[in-house]
Amino acid sequence: MIASRYARALFQLCKEQGGNELESTAQQLNALATVMEQSPELYRLFRNPAFSAQEKKNVIEAVLAKGEYAAVVINFCRLLADKGRLAILPDVDAVFQVLLDQEKGVMRGEVVTAVSMPKTDREKIKSQLEGQLGQELVLDFRVNKKILGGLVLKVGDKLYDASLRAQLDMLKENLKRGE
Repeated sequence: MIASRYARALFQLCKEQGGNELESTAQQLNALATVMEQSPELYRLFRNPAFSAQEKKNVIEAVLAKGEYAAVVINFCRLLADKGRLAILPDVDAVFQVLLDQEKGVMRGEVVTAVSMPKTDREKIKSQLEGQLGQELVLDFRVNKKILGGLVLKVGDKLYDASLRAQLDMLKENLKRGE
């Protein structure tokens, strides 16, 4: 994927510069990706071949002028504009965030429950998982009433579905087979 190559190159450049360049660049990329996600017109413009690279560059320059961005981010956006690849900025951001997590030894995960969990329960789940995994964990907690009860946990590339919905679906399949 082309976004991965760009993200890795930017990541390596920031890493060589040292300091807090990685975190700063990650925050700035995320801010730009958020602007694009909240403005579908901007995303469509960057994908539209009817607009020249210079026109797209002028637009990204205007977006960058509204915030405080480091020279490395500004130059990176100019490069993407010159190459006609500004539309991949959200994908570059996603890959960059994963690379930063790997660098810091952090794993991300998601916990889905049918009802909102109290903060103490969320912290307990997080600390137990960190103990089992042996590394820092950042969890997003979401509510989805469709799972009926229990929870669905996704950490890294592993999915643990201990929801009532999954158990009912399994029971339904067993009944269909006559087990």
